[in-house]
Order: sequence, then C-alpha cells, then structure tokens
Amino acid sequence: MEFGSVKTIKSFAESKYKEKGSVFIAQVYPVTTQAQAEDILNSVRKKYYDATHHCFAYKLFNGHVKYSDDGEPAGTAGIRILNAIEHFDLQNVLIIVIRYFGGTKLGVGPLGKAYYTSALNALEISETVEKKIYFKIKIFYDYDFTNKVHHLLSKHSVKGIVNGFDNKPFIECMIEGNKTEDLIGELIESTSNKIKIEKSEIPQLI
Repeated sequence: MEFGSVKTIKSFAESKYKEKGSVFIAQVYPVTTQAQAEDILNSVRKKYYDATHHCFAYKLFNGHVKYSDDGEPAGTAGIRILNAIEHFDLQNVLIIVIRYFGGTKLGVGPLGKAYYTSALNALEISETVEKKIYFKIKIFYDYDFTNKVHHLLSKHSVKGIVNGFDNKPFIECMIEGNKTEDLIGELIESTSNKIKIEKSEIPQLI
C-alpha cells in the first residue's frame, strides 16, 4: 500500500434530482471510519424515515468499501453511487441517495442512471482536498541521544511532537507514511540500535 496522499471531500454537500416524479436527495459526507459511516446512515434513516429507499456507498482509504441497493433492483443504486465516487478518485467518502418514489417506475436502465447522476451532481458541488497519510510513532531513548533524535525528527519534518518521560525520555510524533521507514532506519543506525520505537499500525489523515 502506498502511503502518499488521499483525495477526499472537505465537508457535507447535498443536491436534489428529479426523474418522472421521483425525488433523489444525494448527500455527501466526509468519513474516516466504518463506524462513523454507519452512524451517519442510521441518523439519515431516522430523519428521512418516510423515504422509499436509502441507498448508499462509501469508500475508505484503508480499502474498505460498502454499498447497498436498499430494496432497489440489484445493481441499480449502490454500485452506481460507488461508480460516482470512483469517477472522482475519492476516498473517505460516504454518499447516501434518499429516494421518494413518485409513482412511476423508471426501469432498470433509467433508474441506475438516476442514482449515478444524483451522486455525481452532489460530488460536483463538493470541495475536494488532498490529505497526507501519517503514522504516530513513539521513541524511547537515552539522554545521550537527545541531539541526534531531535535532528532526525527535524530533518523529516514530523508533526505534533510531544515530549515525555517514562523511565527514560520519549517523544511522540506524527510522520508522513512514505517517510516512516526511512526515519526509523536512520534513528536505529544513528543510535547503534540502542533505541526503542513503537509505531502505530493505524494511519491517520492530516
């Protein structure tokens, strides 16, 4: 997996699309976890309890993808919403398309197009942002290595430095994903492996 940057949306957006009496309300949300996406889905289902369908798709930068037709003919809603997300090459995005049936059946082809167009319209008015992937690392070291550790952290432009002490000094910080292994390798080499480094396996977007 590459740990460069992720293209996502900045904030919530909404658009409406009408087709033969049916109203499609497409809502776009930035999300970072599956739990967050599911919480939003539950909230939307409660708010629009009288809607005919609540179809959705979301894609996270950890590779997790989920979508649902929510009772619509298979392949007409969820996958089409996901297609719209992938059209813009986005991640960490949830789109919910709320449909109020207008009394006229659209047919499989036009229905799929309606869901795709609804999602596409909402994304077109969404502001996109590039976020970099970071990992949190915690470095335990002896006082003798203080200057070397700080020099290397400065060299790799780490963020969110927190200094502490637990039997020996430690530093917590955030390092860009693509620089993580280089920094760890240089820390080990410069201290002759007399250092302890803990790396979080959960990446974060900044």
